[in-house]
Amino acid sequence: MTTMTEVTERITAGVDTHRDTHMVAALDERGTKLGIREFATDPNGHLAILSWLASFGTVELFGVEGTGTYGAGLNRFLHERGIAVVEVTCPNRQKRRMHGKSDPVDALAAARAAQSGEATALPKTRNGSVEAIRALRVIRRSAMRDRTSALNQMRALVVTGPDEIRDAFRGLTLRKMLTTAVHLHPADPTSPDGATKFALRELARRVIALEAEVKRNDAVLVPLVRATAPRLVARHGVGTDTAAALLITAGDNPQRLHSEAAFSHLCGASPIDASSGLSKHKRLNAGGDRTANEALWRIVLVRMSSDPRTRAYVDRRTVEGKSKRDIMRCLKRYVAREVFADLGCLSPALDKQ
Repeated sequence: MTTMTEVTERITAGVDTHRDTHMVAALDERGTKLGIREFATDPNGHLAILSWLASFGTVELFGVEGTGTYGAGLNRFLHERGIAVVEVTCPNRQKRRMHGKSDPVDALAAARAAQSGEATALPKTRNGSVEAIRALRVIRRSAMRDRTSALNQMRALVVTGPDEIRDAFRGLTLRKMLTTAVHLHPADPTSPDGATKFALRELARRVIALEAEVKRNDAVLVPLVRATAPRLVARHGVGTDTAAALLITAGDNPQRLHSEAAFSHLCGASPIDASSGLSKHKRLNAGGDRTANEALWRIVLVRMSSDPRTRAYVDRRTVEGKSKRDIMRCLKRYVAREVFADLGCLSPALDKQ
């Protein structure tokens, strides 16, 4: 009697993510299309995706487009179940011109990119203290942006306002300007003079309210960043906001970055080959996470003014003929190497209170 052993197909899935629905394509291990279906983006929809794929065989890999936006929920769902996920970028324009653009086409392209090895980037898990830091930093950055905008509007109103107002605010520090403006009492807010005073008072109240919001946010954010990456915060020139930006770039699973060179490339601080024929040279990497690149720039700027070793390096490279801009590019690469070593020592995700 001969026993036949059933071979289970290994399935690769590709997902084109959207706000309300996900388009999912399934391929077998030979790259044959098994089907394409649309699912809701809620937990029931996620379970339905796995159930549908299981009807074809064992799910081996997911290629997901937009794991940091519309695909974040699905990415967390799959990570919790130990299913491998890779980040898939949008198809290039040349392919889209040749094959058109539709959700099924994009889902199938995501599956093929994952199966072929073209897509290899591991997405952020977004399930730990770094995700909490990201959410808190969203509040802080928007509050600081609105505060700056309100202050600029106040200064513009003072410059263009009546002479009485200009004289009252002339030479005042920022704090005194806010204190003076918040105590204004316009007699007639419908007149040019009264309307200017009214606007200044309301803007001053807005600035003070935003500063209080930032203070409340920092009371949570600062201890969280220090507890998550104490070695990073202890580095010379690394403040809480700078450390938070670098942590967010690395994510809750920094082990997905296989080397310090990969992290430097992610931050846009690595040189890119631009050679052709007899011309052999490199160019500046204009890609990567620009927020992380800005954080590295801030660290370098602080060290160039207060760190003896950095100042000695700047002097030496200046004598060699390097410009300040080129020197800062080199220093950002060195700082990225230091930061990567500290990111490997992240504390475990903090328990939710």
